[in-house]
Amino acid sequence: MSTFRAIPHASANPNAGPTAGRDGRGSRVLAATIIAALIAGLIALLIGNAAAGAQIGQPAPDFTAVDSKGNTVQLSAFRGKTVVLEWTNADCPYTRKHYASGNMQSVQGLAQKDGIVWLTVISSAPGKQGYVNGAQADFLTESRKAAPTAVLLDPAGAVAHLYAAKTTPHMYVVDKNGVLQYMGGMDSIATAAESDIARAEPDLKEAMLAVAQGNPAPHPETKPYGCSIKY
Repeated sequence: MSTFRAIPHASANPNAGPTAGRDGRGSRVLAATIIAALIAGLIALLIGNAAAGAQIGQPAPDFTAVDSKGNTVQLSAFRGKTVVLEWTNADCPYTRKHYASGNMQSVQGLAQKDGIVWLTVISSAPGKQGYVNGAQADFLTESRKAAPTAVLLDPAGAVAHLYAAKTTPHMYVVDKNGVLQYMGGMDSIATAAESDIARAEPDLKEAMLAVAQGNPAPHPETKPYGCSIKY
């Protein structure tokens, strides 16, 4: 009751109106700041949980995505097979390094020969470098003579965030039991120069072949390099 009696008293005071207005605005600003902080914390928590979900030796985070041909693809549907996830951006010089040289296609060919599923993921947002639609993605596959099992379109970045993918390329290997066994770079020399491929350690290829044979990856986690994913 005292609160309600204070309101007309404040209104009667000519100096009280502006002060009350300032206090009201301050309260609203404070409330907005708190809400913004809570939202930022929630986003950070969700991203942190996603990153925590992609850990070597733990089940690979399951996902469903639409491929370049409009088909729905679910990771868990490939249980019983080794799966490679490749994040790509055709306009990135680090990606071009591995495609222009034929290095990426060569490893994809080995995967195809050994019955390994290869999922190329495009997570560039609309209007950002590397964004393509389904028809453009299929054109890239054909023109680059690439051999993925499917090209997944992830313009909202949902799959990329789930795996905390950072670069193009960024590579992952999942074993036949759905356990993540490798994540990192395509190889060990972090440049965009094709000439460095021959002298680099082929981390992804070694991991892929080892995991397909039921063995651990020689280097389960390496540092990825390339262009940042254009979320």
